Amino acid sequence: MPSLASSPPCSHGFQSKSQDFKSNVLTIDVGGHLFQTTKQTLALAGPNSILSQACDDKNVIFIDRDPELFAILLSLLRTGNLSSKAKGIDLQDLIFEAKFYGIEDVLVGSLSNPSQFEAFNLEKSLVLSLNGRDEPNCMSTTPYGSVHVAHGSKITSFDWSLRKKSTILTEFSAVDSLLSISPVIAAAGATDFSGLQILDLEKGFVRETLSWENVTRSSSTVQGIGSSPDFLFTSFESGRRNSSAIMVYDLQGSFRPVAEIGHCEVYGADLGSAIPATKLNWVPSYNLLMASGSHSGPHGVMGNIKFWDIRSGNVVWELKENVDCFADVTVMDNLSAIFKVGVNSGEVFFSDMRNMGAENSWECLGNKRKAMTGKKEGVGCKIQSHNNQVFCSKGGNLELWSEVMVGSLRKTDNYADGRVFRKNLMGREKDMGGSRITNLQFGGNKMFVTRKDQQFVEVWQSSVRGF
Repeated sequence: MPSLASSPPCSHGFQSKSQDFKSNVLTIDVGGHLFQTTKQTLALAGPNSILSQACDDKNVIFIDRDPELFAILLSLLRTGNLSSKAKGIDLQDLIFEAKFYGIEDVLVGSLSNPSQFEAFNLEKSLVLSLNGRDEPNCMSTTPYGSVHVAHGSKITSFDWSLRKKSTILTEFSAVDSLLSISPVIAAAGATDFSGLQILDLEKGFVRETLSWENVTRSSSTVQGIGSSPDFLFTSFESGRRNSSAIMVYDLQGSFRPVAEIGHCEVYGADLGSAIPATKLNWVPSYNLLMASGSHSGPHGVMGNIKFWDIRSGNVVWELKENVDCFADVTVMDNLSAIFKVGVNSGEVFFSDMRNMGAENSWECLGNKRKAMTGKKEGVGCKIQSHNNQVFCSKGGNLELWSEVMVGSLRKTDNYADGRVFRKNLMGREKDMGGSRITNLQFGGNKMFVTRKDQQFVEVWQSSVRGF
């Protein structure tokens, strides 16, 4: 056995590692308070932040800012979450400080991240007041929770924190369609005003007006707006209401027209030949555009749902609605399913997109007998999908539908049988009821709700650590 004296000393290896560690540690003086952290932590601030740029400085860095706010932001960089100490800080002060250091994106990711959305834990937490007497017509959100609300001729915007509010006046008597392109840019249109306007909501001016040249050369009013990562879709109807089409525009800055699809003309008394699409949804997995529209006539409500291949301009699948036409319809790409709420029954139906091409593909998730009563219990109901859930408004209440995986699915050539969906009522008892819900939108970790005859927006969210 070798003697201990013959063993090589280990102090040099330890000293080398200690020196490497020390060279990786930085000292920052913020308002007279010293903070120590590592280069790796500061690098998480991003290349444009003054903190990551300070990694190259070997001297003690002095920053003439509030040390209490810096301590919270440094903890955010270290853990990815806000510490409990943030509860005693005004959020606007923290945002202002995060902007100074160039790490607002890190703060947004902590407080308003879409991954934090928990459908079963949503509660009404806030009310956003609107200026004037007009109730909200429509609204649109961005992925991290900014929201634009059209009320009358005005559009009011709230930033992701919902603390900063701005309002602009538009040329429309009332905005009927609104789509967020960015936190400060939106597309807006109306059913009684020609053209789609691209609005700068920060500076309050019209950047561009997009129109559709119809055969009669009359005005072209906007019936619906949608988008994909690359394209802006707009459903137009001629001012004489005898023709309609969907225009596809390049969304990457130029807004140049790329294609025209779904051009229809009304022939004689056949009103169903040119029902304009009022809702446009992009389905990424299928690379298709779902366009839906309905019309109330002497024989009841009829409509159609068409899935367009925008490259070829052809309809891949069409569902014609006659018996219990949709009051509203949505598509869920995650579950490969379409959901509607019947205008007569007020019940939720689903159709499996893996069974695409079937003529009679709707399955009622509620009471099937209601479809034949003709009472129109679904008038005014709204349905929207988000993540893996479907949200349906019934009067002043909200239903939450989720798929339950039961056993193994028996797969056939075209689709999977045995799909089961379950309903839950949303929110606490005190949050339910009230005036009829008119709009549902989702952004960040929040759900936004508007109601008839109310001049504000309800914000529903689950609790976030720190605030």
